[in-house]
Amino acid sequence: MASLNRLLARSRVPRLANIRRFSEAVSHPSNRVQAYVSRSSDPYLNLSVEHYLLQKSAPESVVLFLYTNSPCVVIGRNQNPWLEVNLGLLNRAGLLAKTQGSSDDADEGVALVRRRSGGGTVFHDEGNVNYSVICPSAAFDRNKHAEMVVRALRSLGAESTRVNERHDIVLDVSALASSSGGGAETYKISGSAYKLTRLRSLHHGTCLLSTPNLSRISQFLRSPAEPFLKSRGVDSVRSKIQNVRVANRDFEEAVVAEFGGMYGDVDAEIITAGEARHVPDVMKGYEELKSPKWIYEQTPRFTFATHPTEEDPRERPDLPDYLPKDFKASLVVRHGEIVEANLSGISSSSIESVQVHEVGDWRAMIGDSAGRWFNGIFGAQPDQDRTLVCTHDVLTS
Repeated sequence: MASLNRLLARSRVPRLANIRRFSEAVSHPSNRVQAYVSRSSDPYLNLSVEHYLLQKSAPESVVLFLYTNSPCVVIGRNQNPWLEVNLGLLNRAGLLAKTQGSSDDADEGVALVRRRSGGGTVFHDEGNVNYSVICPSAAFDRNKHAEMVVRALRSLGAESTRVNERHDIVLDVSALASSSGGGAETYKISGSAYKLTRLRSLHHGTCLLSTPNLSRISQFLRSPAEPFLKSRGVDSVRSKIQNVRVANRDFEEAVVAEFGGMYGDVDAEIITAGEARHVPDVMKGYEELKSPKWIYEQTPRFTFATHPTEEDPRERPDLPDYLPKDFKASLVVRHGEIVEANLSGISSSSIESVQVHEVGDWRAMIGDSAGRWFNGIFGAQPDQDRTLVCTHDVLTS
């Protein structure tokens, strides 16, 4: 019994050992249980390592990967960045709270990332830890590894966490502890996304532990284009969110321990940025994820109109007073390229065949007033114009 107790105790205190290059070990058939922790904060690199693990790990193996990203907004593979994100805010400094130990240039902006899995849009920063479990597709279960994370959180004192019917991890806050003054509140602390192939499945999610940007996240995830844009892609589901107030390293160790309890004692190996960058397949994926072709041109077809249309009969909000009274615009966009454009009430050059993300200043194409509005709606940031659009108002910095 003593030896069993020692084994259980050892499985709950993982050893983070950089014993060998992960690229040399990940595909070996003998490595049936593997765990890795990235010490890079580059979201493109971490997602590329994750994809490498999905592609290269042995078919019968089970792999855990943990990583923390610098500030970024991550959209799902089939989502529309102009619908999900206020793109005009992403590259602006001064909007984020400083985290302890962050560098002076850590607040230069928020990266936009499109991941390879489905699901909705999320915000990452140093107060989130992301978890990923890769296993045989035959063993895939949407709740299995979310429950693993819940057990880890409960072992750290977060007793009121659970998996809900949407497979999200939520935190129930009692009426006594709730700041709303009403009844008990339920907050989302972790959402999940999935990628399934013939032999392998990936379940990953992010866990809100201690982000200092909790009150700022919504401003990045509310697009000024939303009332005017209809997309064939996947829309995000908005939820109330909350920190679970657990330290990153404690969370990492607890998740590795629970993973080891499920699949067998395992040493979690550290992956450094330098090590990951020496793997050609990782860097191939890295360059793809950073490319505008992937980020913007993967966007499913969408329409944009200032007025109700047959395809999108919603009522629209009032347009700004500085636009001509008879101004109307409707666009059809495929893979980020405008394939149909109808503009009235202004003099403009043709904007068909234009890639939306490549326009630095719409004023040069459709005139000052309409161009000013399009700059805010679509997130263009001309050097001389720092106009922002937040919801339907124009805020001038």
